[in-house]
Amino acid sequence: MESQPLLRGSSVHGKLPSWTLFLAVCAVGIGGTFQYGYNVSIINAPTQHIHRFLNETWASRYHKDLSPDLLTFLWSVIASIFSLGGLCGALVGGSMAIRLGRKGALLMNNVIAILASILMGISFPTGSFELLIAGRFLIGINSGIGLCVQPLYIGEVAPKHLRGSMAMGSSIFLTGGILTGQIIGLRELLGGEAYWPLLLSSSCFPAFAQLVFLPWFPESPRYLLIDRGDELSCARALKRFHGSSEYQREMEDIQRECFALDGEKPRKPWQLFTDRGVRWQLITVIVMTMGQQLSGINAIYFYATYIFKQAGISAEKIPYVTLGTGGCECLTALTCGLLIDYVGRRCLIIGGYLLMTLWSIVLTFSLTYQELYSWVPYVSMAAIFAFILSFGLGPGGITNTLTAELFIQSSRPAAYMIAGTISWISFFTIGMLFPFIVLCQGGLTEHAEGDQREPRGPTE
Repeated sequence: MESQPLLRGSSVHGKLPSWTLFLAVCAVGIGGTFQYGYNVSIINAPTQHIHRFLNETWASRYHKDLSPDLLTFLWSVIASIFSLGGLCGALVGGSMAIRLGRKGALLMNNVIAILASILMGISFPTGSFELLIAGRFLIGINSGIGLCVQPLYIGEVAPKHLRGSMAMGSSIFLTGGILTGQIIGLRELLGGEAYWPLLLSSSCFPAFAQLVFLPWFPESPRYLLIDRGDELSCARALKRFHGSSEYQREMEDIQRECFALDGEKPRKPWQLFTDRGVRWQLITVIVMTMGQQLSGINAIYFYATYIFKQAGISAEKIPYVTLGTGGCECLTALTCGLLIDYVGRRCLIIGGYLLMTLWSIVLTFSLTYQELYSWVPYVSMAAIFAFILSFGLGPGGITNTLTAELFIQSSRPAAYMIAGTISWISFFTIGMLFPFIVLCQGGLTEHAEGDQREPRGPTE
């Protein structure tokens, strides 16, 4: 039996069964939610450089300047096409996981990421912003598929008593991708004007890493037995993941589920909507996913730069302060992994939303009265970090664990497709409406130059 590394969670012994299981989670994470978080983050740094590239390309093609309205439109397309790609990826991710297997779908997904990186990398030397748009669309598809398939794989390979803690691996890699993108996007690294094509094409490295490491690990045992009926391969995979002396318990659990399904084929998303037996599970996942997007986290990031400026932080140092928000997200993902099996999902979700409500009230009052006292902007800064911490401990960290736990094997891919679709549509709606809400409010509009965050999807 392989050595047993310690893991956060409420297992009987508090340990992972083997290093193979731990490394498999890392292998799927680097090309899954890490890739998503990384691409969400790196698009913010080169915004002005891409604007200049669009102006210069348009002038060289048509011998006239690009109008401000058209520039805004082209930039909006570049930014929002990622969401459209993510929606498409979410719609096909479940089907890929069924036809190719969980591991096969993730490996094939990396081909899309590499092609996207090539297109974004050559857009500048070829003077074609259309290639940049196409690359952003493809990397969105990659992210949508990864957000769907990675949690599915982790939820199926995890021991039952560690499923909550291991499911947090998706959030940990997502926030790690965001923080890594913020670091790589600093102007001292690849955030400078000369290097922004390299920055956008650097998403090929996580893809190559997964192509190298993931083939060494087994397919999901549940998929092998329940979907393929391959009991021998399932037993081999369980032995590698759980050890020769401990795998039998997991094998019996999978066999019971297989017997209960009685040969039921993987279900389609529309079949879940007509099944009264999963109605409340489906409502729970939909409400939680929409609540995650409508929680106000994107508005917090939108106003973060303005609030940092009001606190007296120079514009040159704001990107480094923004790293603190990424660090907060990583910290809360790790902390949630420690607490989820001890405290429980319900407590963390309700507590997270209550704390977010509290910090929203504090932030509202501090923004209203920030001109009265010099120390009030610092209260606003503290409220932003506290809000992000509360989000990560509650809805940001827990939502991704619910889909795997609430649905049986035949319904999980369809449930992930529904959750992903709802998440991307919710973000697209926010992206369309929020700028108009800001314009109507006035006041902060001229100052609000914060991050244009992409959707967090069903895993964060």
